[in-house]
Amino acid sequence: MGLKNSHPKLFPGDIVEYPRNKYFSHFGVYYGERDGVPYVAHLTCRDADTKIPLFGRALRSEVKLDPLELLGTKYRVNNMMDDTHSPRDFHTAVKKSIDEMMGQAVTFDILFHNSEHQATLFRYGVKRSEQIEKIYKHIMPAWKELFSEKKL
Repeated sequence: MGLKNSHPKLFPGDIVEYPRNKYFSHFGVYYGERDGVPYVAHLTCRDADTKIPLFGRALRSEVKLDPLELLGTKYRVNNMMDDTHSPRDFHTAVKKSIDEMMGQAVTFDILFHNSEHQATLFRYGVKRSEQIEKIYKHIMPAWKELFSEKKL
């Protein structure tokens, strides 16, 4: 994952990446400080106490504000789309979007609406997950073969 600096300087609207294992990370958006405590807005599952939702979906998910280090002590800034998309202004767009989403029921879907999708949607106004795109690169050739052989 290349966590050269596990406590980088954060600015409101930055995407914060928390590595979870060799393949996946959890993402949030740095919200700023409240009473001297830094907070991150992130999409989190509330269906059960389990860490992985059943079949990659959780119907009772929500955007929540949590203290930065509650989500993990190793994190990095990953504003992955800054080269191709302009970040939205934090105070006029990102913060407003986060505040409106907090507490609302959202369906978490590992392939179509995960924490990375939500973070990029907040920061750029575009829903994207590089993690899932990497997986698709491996899955799609196998699916094409199964489709062509009429096995799927």
